[in-house]
Amino acid sequence: MDDVQLVVSGLRKQYHGVTAVDNLSFTVEPGRVTGFLGPNGAGKTTTLRMLLGLVAPSAGTATIGGRRYADLAEPARVVGAVLEASSAHKGRTGRNHLRAGCITAGLPHTRAEEVLDLVGLLAAADRAFKGYSLGMRQRLGIATAMLGDPRVLILDEPANGLDPEGIRWMRELLQGLAAQGRTVLVSSHLLSEMQALADDVVIIAAGKLLRQGPVVEVLGGDARVHARTPEPEKLGAALRLLGADVIADGPNRLRVTGMAADAVGDAALAAGVALHQLTTDQPDLEDVFLDLTQAKVAIR
Repeated sequence: MDDVQLVVSGLRKQYHGVTAVDNLSFTVEPGRVTGFLGPNGAGKTTTLRMLLGLVAPSAGTATIGGRRYADLAEPARVVGAVLEASSAHKGRTGRNHLRAGCITAGLPHTRAEEVLDLVGLLAAADRAFKGYSLGMRQRLGIATAMLGDPRVLILDEPANGLDPEGIRWMRELLQGLAAQGRTVLVSSHLLSEMQALADDVVIIAAGKLLRQGPVVEVLGGDARVHARTPEPEKLGAALRLLGADVIADGPNRLRVTGMAADAVGDAALAAGVALHQLTTDQPDLEDVFLDLTQAKVAIR
């Protein structure tokens, strides 16, 4: 399986009458890092567990290369996943933990050494897992996921517990794996890091899809213009007539979306309104995420 696409289609999961995932559909493309974002309780982990066959959906499908995880002949060679950084026997060394994984997956023991080197844990390979820091446990989890040299990597909060150097290492590793044509799906609460890491994002809240697309497109559609004028009410009225979204943003200041800065300037001129300042800023992923998810919460 060279190019493996993940497809979530109409996915739904209910627990005792509570809907955790609600008619969710999205795709994850090979050769790219996709960030899976949402507030706590949004349904991210439940969705990942359904992708990996750990939870049965109430409706819909989640496939890997067109197949359910349960139908993959050699799943360890297709998908590597980390959903829990502490999932190892506390008294077992990192090396022995990986060798046990090799036995389970039918892989040679030498693969354990290769992935220890990949994640920078060779020096700590013979230490017991109970003595590992959270960051080391994250690295061991990724090493375990990479044992089968899989085409797909699914990670739930992989940067949790990593220091800045570790986060940069993680970013470079995942981007390098995607550059090899692998499919990488990562959930995280570190929005600034996801903006630096991901090619695409899928944003959900309350189990529903809010937005999906390349990061540059998700950010590009929400540029904001800030205007300072002695007549904000008059300018605001003129801009709204032209279809812009306008809100007060401080004394004599307006924040305008849906209209470029030059169009705001033209509208001010046509309305006979003086402009004392006109600037444009591009929101970051955190701005977009908060705007989308807070609006979803308000609707509910």
